[in-house]
Amino acid sequence: MITLKDIDKYVDSRFQRTFILKGIDLEVQQGEFVTIMGPSGSGKSTLLNIIGMLDEPSAGEYHFFDQPVHKIREKQRSEMHKNYIGFIFQAYHLIDELTVYENIETPLLYKGVKSDLRKSLVADMLDRFNMVAKKDLFPEQLSGGQQQLVGIARAIVGEPKLLLADEPTGNLHSEQGRHIMDIFQKLNEEGITIIQVTHSEENALRGKRIVRIADGAIVSDEQVKK
Repeated sequence: MITLKDIDKYVDSRFQRTFILKGIDLEVQQGEFVTIMGPSGSGKSTLLNIIGMLDEPSAGEYHFFDQPVHKIREKQRSEMHKNYIGFIFQAYHLIDELTVYENIETPLLYKGVKSDLRKSLVADMLDRFNMVAKKDLFPEQLSGGQQQLVGIARAIVGEPKLLLADEPTGNLHSEQGRHIMDIFQKLNEEGITIIQVTHSEENALRGKRIVRIADGAIVSDEQVKK
């Protein structure tokens, strides 16, 4: 599903080149649940953004479902992102002016999904996450855990093949965090490929594989022993 080959990400200043990622080789099969771990500043989020097509590598090759992402135009990349990838952020990134219902509906509007199907898909998500009673509330009226549930619902309402999560439980207390990870495990069992960035060893053990990064390079890549 995902093949990264010799991926570099760097920033050039007048006198030097600073590497954020260097020589990243990574393969992710469909249906995997992969965790990326490493100290702050090691390049985890940058790698996730490149996989999610929100950022471009400076060098190297990226194939997604055999498509050469490193060669295609920005418009095609944004179509692929829209159709195949769901993104969950630590800071929720909900739209403050929109209700819970409208936030979840937004990706379907971008995809041009017809009104009846939109209503049905959003209703399914509200039901699944027990948010029916909160559908007309705005993000500021929700707790952190509820906002993150809306973020997950928004990310998966379009039935993505790949779910990317950047510190998805970082702002939540432990019980809310465990609830979110339970949801991830269930989504993975339903066939969604998941790549999460986390500092939490407990959350990492929910996945099937842990890739550790330090100073922009992969230092280990191991299966989780169950």
